[in-house]
Amino acid sequence: MNSKIAGLLLTVTTICFGQNNPNQTAHQMIDFVNPMIGTHKMGHTFPGATTPFGMVQLSPETNNVNMFADGKYNPDTYKYCAGYQYDDTTIFGFSHTHFSGTGHADLGDFLIMPTTGKLQLNPGKANEPGSGYFSTFSHTTEVAKPAYYKVQLDSYNIKAELTASDRVGYHQYTFPKSDSAHILLDLMYNIYNYDDKNTWVFVRVENDSTVTGYRQTNGWGRTRTVYFAMQFSKPFASYGHKKYDKTPYKGFYGRFNEEENFPEMAGKNIRAYFNFKTDDNEKIGVKFALSSVSTAGALLNLKTEIPGWNFEKTKQESQQKWNKELAKVTVETTTPAEKETFYTALYHTMLGPILYEDADGNYRGLDQNIHQSEGFTNYTVFSLWDTYRALHPLFNIIQPKRNNDMIKSMLAHHDQSVHKMLPVWSHYANENWCMIGYHSIAVIADAIAKNTTDIDLNRALTAGKNTVTVPYFDGLDSYMQLGYVPENKSGNSVSKTLEFAYDDWCIAQIAKKANATKDYETFTKRSENYKNVYDPFIGYMRPKLSDGKWRENFDPLDTHGQGFIEGNALNYGLYVPHKIDDMIEMMGGKNKFSNHLDQIFTIKLADKYIEKNEDITRDGIIGSYVHGNEPGHHIPYLYNWTNKPWKTQERVRMIMNTMYSNSIDGLCGNDDAGQMSAWYIFSALGFYPVLPGSDQYAIGSPMVKAATLQLENGKTLKIKTVNQAPENVYVQKVTLNGNEIDRNYLLHSEVYNNSEITFYLSSKPKR
Repeated sequence: MNSKIAGLLLTVTTICFGQNNPNQTAHQMIDFVNPMIGTHKMGHTFPGATTPFGMVQLSPETNNVNMFADGKYNPDTYKYCAGYQYDDTTIFGFSHTHFSGTGHADLGDFLIMPTTGKLQLNPGKANEPGSGYFSTFSHTTEVAKPAYYKVQLDSYNIKAELTASDRVGYHQYTFPKSDSAHILLDLMYNIYNYDDKNTWVFVRVENDSTVTGYRQTNGWGRTRTVYFAMQFSKPFASYGHKKYDKTPYKGFYGRFNEEENFPEMAGKNIRAYFNFKTDDNEKIGVKFALSSVSTAGALLNLKTEIPGWNFEKTKQESQQKWNKELAKVTVETTTPAEKETFYTALYHTMLGPILYEDADGNYRGLDQNIHQSEGFTNYTVFSLWDTYRALHPLFNIIQPKRNNDMIKSMLAHHDQSVHKMLPVWSHYANENWCMIGYHSIAVIADAIAKNTTDIDLNRALTAGKNTVTVPYFDGLDSYMQLGYVPENKSGNSVSKTLEFAYDDWCIAQIAKKANATKDYETFTKRSENYKNVYDPFIGYMRPKLSDGKWRENFDPLDTHGQGFIEGNALNYGLYVPHKIDDMIEMMGGKNKFSNHLDQIFTIKLADKYIEKNEDITRDGIIGSYVHGNEPGHHIPYLYNWTNKPWKTQERVRMIMNTMYSNSIDGLCGNDDAGQMSAWYIFSALGFYPVLPGSDQYAIGSPMVKAATLQLENGKTLKIKTVNQAPENVYVQKVTLNGNEIDRNYLLHSEVYNNSEITFYLSSKPKR
């Protein structure tokens, strides 16, 4: 038996029958999670069923919008990055792949919808009742828990229940009595859909209860192929499909009636259906396995993970996986709402990156060839512009082994890349080139600094050097020649220069560990390029042209067209995490810098400065500070480098109280693959990784009363507070194992250890 399959079966056996059976405490862990948090407005989270870092995210789609209307971008598309919006009262079906919290999207693969009555294959329009196969629903019948989702489809009187293993979605539909019950498989539905997004669909009806196939799409991932294997718990009575292609040539398939009971389906746009006769309250199960490799791989995943037909068993096994992961951090909070906010944030940090290999270790690589993972588990969905900041640093504490596998997945991406680059923003064996920087390097450097990876240092250094010297990527040719990215050569030039400089510092740290002195010196010098876009006459970072002159018509408050991506000079211009002391001195010293930070939090940013940016909304803004987007997440902690560190404590607690909650709109912006939630987890525990790639965490002000972290090295970190209360936001002192520390940071060696950190809190700042 393949070792990976054997290991998987052993894990399942241990969960079900071993000493790790869920006890009352473990069961309570999933009860603290509310997957509905963030499903309203900007959070872009999904409420459906998945496992920790699972390949399948089985969740409802509450609308069916096209990415373009009348030849123009349809802004309503943005609301459905995760397929679900809480304000909706319709469900169009349940698909198997979703991003969590992103600000752009793809996926929505293999939508299934149970119906009764006259067969309808068109989805219809949500605002036109009866126009298609969609159903109305009420939130009063909706239940969302980790690894479980339930809802009543009112239009058909069908109860829908969903759970999932790592690679298999499990549907259970309770039907009314009907001679015309149907289960639809809509292979045309996509998130961020448009007319020609599907490039090919192929389906085989293997027997009266098993269907296999694949779909290829050209979207955010332009060459994305997903295979599936679907099994029904009951044989279908008949089946068919409709093809919506305009194909003038069919070869000799014209001799068949392909639309009814023909076991092959092929085309670009297909909707299939499977017919049943049902008794009242009859349950029909559907198991739906995914693979990036083949239909044989999907069948293997199905047989390995869910060989039987016990929905409740699968649900309990997957919920136990969540109990196990959530129990790595136990907290005591001042209110139940804070505990639910905390554990839902922790839950959201474990929705990605996702597993991307079959049970036997095979996976599709960036080169579109099939590879075998050797010595690691392969992952995908790397939203690195977001997640290098706090999500991966959090993994270095609570998921170091998994994070090590993610780094090895990034290195495999590099090896398979025709550009010889580490991932920028990658998913499903595709580089989608979203956002800026080359932040895989930051993730790798952070793990090396914290000694949580066993990768070869020279391999990491080579991959980093290859990545940062590709001249045709995002203005790197100019950056290497001039020491900055010119705005007239490449847009968002200031953001690129700042983030390139930070990433260069990260490469320098890897080089230092590898004893590569020349590389260390080269990239340390490159890391100072942030100075080249600072204008001392106006006191801001600003776009510079290729002739060395500053670009005119510059507004440091505008978030659009001013050289910054999803930000402005006021906020984003403070992104020099590797040289904070030098930046503060360059900008006028500690007092002036502290006043600048005050202005960010107190001066209201006018609507005109954000109206052209769909990723920045009023919900995520305090004064001019934009917490709803990532570039400013370190800003509240910068007071620690001034004469007023108590203001970090004040600001951090204010942000946790106003930008997060346990309500449906409890996220003030896109969760961005877990980064927004990771910020909360760190801050609630009392510290934050302002500089990934170093071994330091800036001290803030904890929200929790107490916390215990069970670490993978067998040690236990305990965090305690004295005088924790809503008004006691200021830290009077911090002790480590009973000894007071006289600095504004903790070391990773202190956090990832048998340590007891105690925060003494007060309602008055220690000035």
